[in-house]
Amino acid sequence: MSTGRAATRMGPAELMQAAAMARRFYLEGKSKIQIADEFGVSRFKVARVLETALERDLIRIEIRVPAELDAERSDALRARYGLRHAVVVEAPAEAAEDAADPENLGEVAADLLGELVTEGDVLGLAWGRSTIHMATALRRLPPCTVVQLTGVYDAGTADRGSVEAVRRAAEVAGGEAHPIYAPMLLPDPATAEALRHQTGIAAAFEYFDKVTVAAVSIGSWEPGVSTVHDMLSEQERAHYASLGVAAEMSAHLFDAEGRRIGRDLGERCITVEADRLRRVPEVVAIAGGGRKAEAINAVLRSGLVTSLVTDTAAADRLLKELRPGPHPARERTDPDAAA
Repeated sequence: MSTGRAATRMGPAELMQAAAMARRFYLEGKSKIQIADEFGVSRFKVARVLETALERDLIRIEIRVPAELDAERSDALRARYGLRHAVVVEAPAEAAEDAADPENLGEVAADLLGELVTEGDVLGLAWGRSTIHMATALRRLPPCTVVQLTGVYDAGTADRGSVEAVRRAAEVAGGEAHPIYAPMLLPDPATAEALRHQTGIAAAFEYFDKVTVAAVSIGSWEPGVSTVHDMLSEQERAHYASLGVAAEMSAHLFDAEGRRIGRDLGERCITVEADRLRRVPEVVAIAGGGRKAEAINAVLRSGLVTSLVTDTAAADRLLKELRPGPHPARERTDPDAAA
């Protein structure tokens, strides 16, 4: 037979008192001192009553998040990489290993931006399928300015890509939009430099140092998963692969340790510089899928990203198979400078 306080049956008066104290503490937000004053007992008595109520199952504390969000993996990922925010979305059960980022990543990222952006911020959006899905899903943003951080994948699809994403975000926020009407990748550095000095593009670049929140996508170095990979010739792809490229973000290439490689490519691209991106207070990366896990790991090790929206398929590999490195993302440490 059970003995002790937990096995003793509570009488009606005790039950009513415990229920009333629990209501004051858990639902009305009153302190134990306030409850003690109301009931004419000590705050230690209040603490014992609440503890007993929990033991007797009079109070049940439930932590509930939407079914599509995984709180346990999110917290583990945040701690492992030193992220400011990590949100893990349930991967679709039918999703193939080589499937593109689930569209629901963009929807969750849109909600996260609604939390992170404050009035007067400058929001930067880099090209990527996930950031485009995110912009489409935006329903609320405080008044802010929105600037494009990269050129477009294909100038002929600007209205369906990053230009439209910037316009959409600015419309939701009721703020100014600063799009970039230029391809992301140019044939040579001279052409890229000339475009950077064109009036509209130069005006967008002037906002780069003012960006307070940025949203970026991450690509693996393989067909259909990296925008830059698909824009290069076979010879160029082979060259960068020989350098050990593991990930691409906003036309910047990274090896598995998070170090930037192939910097000559950046000279041909219309994109925010890595050093400028590192100075942005909040950089949210959006990427998912098991096959992107190594690329996500590499970018997180670069110190350029502070927060991540991903799915359970990528999170499981990040938590079980991959090493986060000595410099958590939140420290914003440049692995090249630390070498």
